[in-house]
Amino acid sequence: MHGHVARKRDRYYAVIYEGLDPVTGKERRSWHPAGTDRTEAEALVARLAADRDGRNDEVRSLTFGAYLTSRWLPVKRLELKVSTHRSYVHKTRRHILPSLGRKRLRRLRPQDLERLYDSLLHPSDGTRPLSPKTVYEVHLIIRGALDHAVRRGLVNRNVALAASAPRLRAIPSIEQHAWTSDELQAFLRAAAGHRLFSALWLSANTGLRRSELLGLCWSDLDLKHARLSINRGLVAVGYELHETRGKTANSRRCIDLDPTTLTVLAGWRALQAAEYTATGVKDPDWMFTTASGGRVHPHSLSQTFDRIVRRAPVPVIRLHDLRHTHGSLLLAAGINPKVVSERLGHAQFVFTVETYQHTFPSMGADAARTFEALLSPGGASENPKIVKAG
Repeated sequence: MHGHVARKRDRYYAVIYEGLDPVTGKERRSWHPAGTDRTEAEALVARLAADRDGRNDEVRSLTFGAYLTSRWLPVKRLELKVSTHRSYVHKTRRHILPSLGRKRLRRLRPQDLERLYDSLLHPSDGTRPLSPKTVYEVHLIIRGALDHAVRRGLVNRNVALAASAPRLRAIPSIEQHAWTSDELQAFLRAAAGHRLFSALWLSANTGLRRSELLGLCWSDLDLKHARLSINRGLVAVGYELHETRGKTANSRRCIDLDPTTLTVLAGWRALQAAEYTATGVKDPDWMFTTASGGRVHPHSLSQTFDRIVRRAPVPVIRLHDLRHTHGSLLLAAGINPKVVSERLGHAQFVFTVETYQHTFPSMGADAARTFEALLSPGGASENPKIVKAG
């Protein structure tokens, strides 16, 4: 029996047991008005309990694989970037379903997960072992899926929280490099004359991410106020191109442009229009396109950048390091870090300071000398009187 009849004053209620609350661990009950006749109330309890049993039968037979593929992953498609969702699907199909796909969702235990992690780290069938990082990512997928199952009332607890996941060593961050202003100018001279010069110029002069740069439309450019709106990105997932939206309000932003950059863009716009006229292509409004009017593939832009760097008299860096160069040069020139953070679209101001702190190692000494000058109107040579403490 999954319910009973309760009476309050002159009315009856059908009280149905709904399982345990996943947060408090206490029993959950639903109350349903049943009128003033006890017999009718008992009949309502029977009907509601039977309905609940039917739902429970469905849940009891639900496998972990069916839950992942038919319930959880479709929901995550709405929340994740295309590339991230594709990675989830790949890891689920390749690493989770073969071992746990047929396991009943409600019978999943921490030791089931631990056996899976061990088999991925130390396979006995001669296959290549996975790195602890990849196995930990599999663990995160399972933990997230079971969190969702708990919230939906399909299971009472997330067994992944009790499973021992592989420990991760500190993963070294990718070292970022920045050119000096002379090196940046040397690169731009080497890039002059290339069809995508304007894209590289804009990247260097704005610090845009590659995806943001290739996601631009001409309608994003406000010539009157010399401002550029960053609203979308273009990313490659395999051979497919996908438009994305910025994850935060900071990445969706407007940045100011200098007169020289406006001139460079105007020259590119004229060349692009001439190409469209020659090929009969209708203007698609995308700022950077191929000669036939198609989207520039992100990998193609990176390869173009790499080729130019190799023949220029500059240190080898990545395309993304143009963004790092932009931020570093602005900070070294004394631009307020908050302004630089907003220009780069960082979600947090502190991230800008931590990422680019190497660009101003002498700022502490500069601050000390500046404050000394404030206290010494006659100059730093004046010796202040020493006041004993206490």
